[in-house]
Amino acid sequence: MTNWIRLHSARSMALMFVLAFTASCASNNGQVSRDVTRQLQDFLAAVPRNDKQVYDNFFADDVIYTRSTGVTVNKAEIIKNIGVRAANEPATTFEADNITVHPYGDMAVVNFRLVIHSDNKGKTETTYNRNTGTFLKRNGKWQVVAWQSTKTPPEDAKALK
Repeated sequence: MTNWIRLHSARSMALMFVLAFTASCASNNGQVSRDVTRQLQDFLAAVPRNDKQVYDNFFADDVIYTRSTGVTVNKAEIIKNIGVRAANEPATTFEADNITVHPYGDMAVVNFRLVIHSDNKGKTETTYNRNTGTFLKRNGKWQVVAWQSTKTPPEDAKALK
C-alpha cells in the first residue's frame, strides 16, 4: 500500500508540474504575442515620421529584409533609404490587420496584411502587402532579424476585406 501511495503521489506531482508548466508557457506565449504585436503597430504608426531611431530600434543590426520587389537589403540600406523614400512618395500611412504571431521562446514569427494608405492628388489610395517577420529577443529587446514583404494582387486584397 505504501508503494502505491508513493507512486500515486509522484504521478500527481508530475501531473501538477506538467499542468503548471503548460499554463506558464501559454501565458508567456500570450504575452509575447501582445508585445510583438504592439511593437509592430507602434512601428507602423511611426514610419511616416521618417525617424532613423524608429527603424534602428525595430530592425536588428543583422536583419535580412526582402522587399516586395525581390531585392534583399540590410539594415544600413534600410536606414539610408528612409529619406529617399520620403522624398519620392506621397504622404503615406501604414497599419496592420490579420496579424498572426507564433511565439517560439525568444523568437516569434509574425504574419500580417500591411494596409498602405497613400494620398494621390487629394484622393486616398489603399494598397496591400502581405508581410512575414521574424523577431528575436536579445538583451531583453525584441527586434526583427528577417522580413519578407510581398505585394498583394488587387483581387486578393478585396477577398481579405
